[in-house]
Amino acid sequence: MSHQDRTKFTVGQRIVLAVVPRIVWAVLWLVGLTWRFEVIAEEGVTPVVFGQKAGPEIYCFWHQCVLPCTMYFRHSRAVILISRSFDGELITRVLRLFGFDAVRGSSSRGAREGLLGLKSVIEAGRTAIFTADGPRGPIYETKLGPIKLAQATGAPIGAFHLQPEHAWTLNSWDRFLIPKPFTRIVVSWAQWTRVPANLPAAQFQVMRRELNAAIERARLRALAHLGQNAS
Repeated sequence: MSHQDRTKFTVGQRIVLAVVPRIVWAVLWLVGLTWRFEVIAEEGVTPVVFGQKAGPEIYCFWHQCVLPCTMYFRHSRAVILISRSFDGELITRVLRLFGFDAVRGSSSRGAREGLLGLKSVIEAGRTAIFTADGPRGPIYETKLGPIKLAQATGAPIGAFHLQPEHAWTLNSWDRFLIPKPFTRIVVSWAQWTRVPANLPAAQFQVMRRELNAAIERARLRALAHLGQNAS
């Protein structure tokens, strides 16, 4: 832990950061090994499959399916944008145990630095990940960050959703999903979003809505595949 970390967090928080990530990693790893992933995709879409090392791309999904995404993409070497809060530090340490890396920032704090960091990630040939409606919502509403990054780098944006057949749903803003052991999880891919390099800023919202619709189609398609109702 750096000197900056020691001054930023309380003694109690530092103890949590030293102990909890490895416990969460061990439990998630053991339970995650029992999950069965099934991939579906819209017509003409080539999905990224389990175990595949991803390239200079941008992935976007809703915050509620962080846990299954962590297991499914653990071999991708992807880099995720995470807030600078205590919760963000906790999540970062768990993700690093799974082989991910993190750029710190969010839509509200350190946004510019976060996007610059992810731009370097793309330029290095690696994948950048956004929890599109995180870290605080509103639910199912993506931010502009992925669009700005795609314009700056030329990287395509992959929209997907992971829906467990059986899960506990937390009473949180994002309706966070905790897949139950041995459940089937549908990995649903929608059409990729490509942002022209010369797109004027006035059109960013149009592209944001296009990406938002793609992630939602992926979610609704996964629910329909499992015979579940949308919420």
